[in-house]
Amino acid sequence: VQLQASGGGLVQPGGSLRLSCVASGISFSNRYMAWFRQAPGKEREFVALITRFGVTTYYADSVKGRFTISINNAKNAVYLQMNSLNPEDAASYYCATGTPIHSNSYFPSAYGYWGQGTLVTVSS
Repeated sequence: VQLQASGGGLVQPGGSLRLSCVASGISFSNRYMAWFRQAPGKEREFVALITRFGVTTYYADSVKGRFTISINNAKNAVYLQMNSLNPEDAASYYCATGTPIHSNSYFPSAYGYWGQGTLVTVSS
C-alpha cells in the first residue's frame, strides 16, 4: 500500500492550492480518507475527512468554508482544495486512510496508512 501526496508549494496569503493523494494497493471506496497537517513544533492535527463511499465530509473549524475535500474513485485519489490560505495554514500536509469508528476519525491514531507529506508555505 502506498499513498503519494503532491501539490504543496509556496503561495501568497489569500491564494489557493490543490493537494492530491493517489493510492496504490488499496481502494478508497469503502474507507475513510483524511487530511492532517503538522507545523514545526506542533502536533499533527485534523484538517478534513470524507467518509466511506464519499458520503459525508467533515472539516476542522479553522478550515471550514475555505477547504474542500473530494475523492475520485476511478483514479483512487483524494484531493484537498485550499482557498483563502493564510500563514496559519502553513504546514506539511498528510493524507491518510483507514476504517475508524467515526468518533475516532479525527485522530491520527485511527489511520493505518499515510502519505509522505507535502509542504505548504504561505508567505508574501
